[in-house]
Amino acid sequence: MKYQHRPSLHRQLALAKAGERALELFMVLICFVTLYPIWYTVVISLNESADTMLGGIYWWPRKFTLDSYKAVFMDKNIVKAFNVTIWRTLFATVGSVFFTSMVAYAFSKRYLMGHKFYMMLGTITMFFGGGLIPYFILIKSIGLYDTFWVYVIPGLFNFWNALIFMSFFREIPAALEESAHIDGANDFTIFLKIILPISTPVLATIALFVGVWNWNDYFMGVIFVNNPDLQPIQTFLYRVIASATASRAVVAMPVGISGGQVNSQSVQLATMVVTTAPIIVIYPFLQKYFVKGIMIGSIKG
Repeated sequence: MKYQHRPSLHRQLALAKAGERALELFMVLICFVTLYPIWYTVVISLNESADTMLGGIYWWPRKFTLDSYKAVFMDKNIVKAFNVTIWRTLFATVGSVFFTSMVAYAFSKRYLMGHKFYMMLGTITMFFGGGLIPYFILIKSIGLYDTFWVYVIPGLFNFWNALIFMSFFREIPAALEESAHIDGANDFTIFLKIILPISTPVLATIALFVGVWNWNDYFMGVIFVNNPDLQPIQTFLYRVIASATASRAVVAMPVGISGGQVNSQSVQLATMVVTTAPIIVIYPFLQKYFVKGIMIGSIKG
C-alpha cells in the first residue's frame, strides 16, 4: 500500500515546489512593478533633458548630468519649501509624540474619572468627522490660517496613536510606578523619568508614523496656507505639476546650467527624488520599530 501511494506523494511534492517557484516569480514581478518607476525617475533625473526627449532610456542615464539637482538646490523657492518641510516635520513629530503619549498615559489608567466617556468620545472621532468646511472655519477662527503653526497644533493629538501608546503603557509593571510614588514622585515626574525612557520602541514607531505623514502631506498647505513662503515641498510640487504653466513655474535656470540640460520635467523629477530620499534612508533603521508598533496596535487596549 505504501508503494502504491508513493507516486501520488511525489506528485504532490512536485506540485508544491512548482507552486513555490510560481509564487517566487510572482513576488519578483510585484517587486519589479513597484520599484521600477522609482528607478526610472532617478534615471531620467540624471540624464540631460534634450537627450531624454529622444526617448529610448530605460535602465541607465545615456548622458549623465547632475544639473537638475543643481537647479533644485540653487532655486530659492524650492530650498525655502524644503526648509518649511524640515521644520514642520521636526516640530509636528516631537510635539505630537510628546502630547499624545502624555494623554495616552493618563488614559491608560482605568481609574481615571470619566475614562469610559473619554474613550467613547475618542472612538467616535475615528469614524466620524465634522467635514472640511467646518474644519476650515475652525482653523481660521482660532487664528491658525496661513501660519506655520497650522502644520503643528491641529495634529498634536491623534486618538489612534494614543491607543497604541495605551496598549504599550498597560504592559509596563505597575510596581515601577508604585515604588516611585512611595519615593514621593508625582505622576508627571514618573511619566518623564520612568515611562518615557523605557518606551523607546513605541516612541520610535509613532515618530515614524507622524514624521512620514508630515513629510509627505501636501493637503494642509493647499487648503490652509496661502503664503508661498510657508508652503512645504510637497505642496510646491503639487502646484507645479497641477499648473498648466509648469514650464514657467518651476525654476529659472541658474547660471552655468543650459536649458538643453535642464527643463521643467527633469527638475520636477529631481525634486521628487530629493524629497523621497530622506524617508527611504531613515525607514530601514526604524523598520523593526514599525513592525513592533503594528503588533502593539493589535493588542487589546
